[in-house]
Amino acid sequence: MATQSMKARIAEAAGFFAALDQSGGSTPGALRLYGIPDSAYTDEAEMFALMHEMRARVMTAPAFTGDKVIGAILFERTMDGEVLGQPTPSYLWEDRRCVPFLKVDKGLEAEADGVSLMRPIPELGTLLDRAARLGVFGTKMRSTINLASPSGIAAIASQQFEIAAQILKHGLVPILEPEVLIKSPDKANAEALLKDALARHLDALPPDQQVMLKLTIPDVPDLYKDLIAHERVIRVVALSGGYSRADACHRLARNHGMIASFSRALLEELRLSMSDSAFNAALAQAIDEIYTASTVKV
Repeated sequence: MATQSMKARIAEAAGFFAALDQSGGSTPGALRLYGIPDSAYTDEAEMFALMHEMRARVMTAPAFTGDKVIGAILFERTMDGEVLGQPTPSYLWEDRRCVPFLKVDKGLEAEADGVSLMRPIPELGTLLDRAARLGVFGTKMRSTINLASPSGIAAIASQQFEIAAQILKHGLVPILEPEVLIKSPDKANAEALLKDALARHLDALPPDQQVMLKLTIPDVPDLYKDLIAHERVIRVVALSGGYSRADACHRLARNHGMIASFSRALLEELRLSMSDSAFNAALAQAIDEIYTASTVKV
């Protein structure tokens, strides 16, 4: 079964995840970084079409294969689009051997008690069923932590696991992403609190359930080693969180068993104006650097 093969790749293969899941709020900034100004589109449909063209250019590049990029996280519209005439998830798995995931959260609530919980996700079940039919293996959902608030971090962990339970019922594997913001004034303590909160929920999971975690690269190297080794965790991936690629890779290389799931740090040097050869070379270099940080530890 494809699902079994996908799980084996995610659990065992050397490599990292590409996060290609910028949504409505972050898309204009991602397009500007790529070299497309706001004036290049007049509405949301045109904006997302341009974003899909950029993502397709990335996914079809020679270096973007399952040899080093073992998973890709997609925005809903990217999942529903096509690459070279194939549905995006099918293209990723069948042509690239890259396991497709879907971002399912709908953004964040205003910060309260030092954290920003996820907004409600209407019609989540319908979205999950559609994703499964398209061949998506799992999901990702993000909430954020700014302060080392025990009650706020407890609420973040509880919400993540509550929604994860719904996702597991639909046969998909959830990636929980409680992101500790890199600008947090007490990042190290927030991360310690988060580790303990996640461990409590993982210990309570039924023995037939497993999840993944996407976490900020911790200030204390190997802080999450117990979570990485936990029998209810398939894999732990790291977000770049606003660090440059060089900084993110340097920090990641100090965390054994943790692999990258980078977005901006993967794409930061790519520009619309590049020739295909220059674009492909820049992406190949980024992939090599992130792969090395994910697999060669110090």
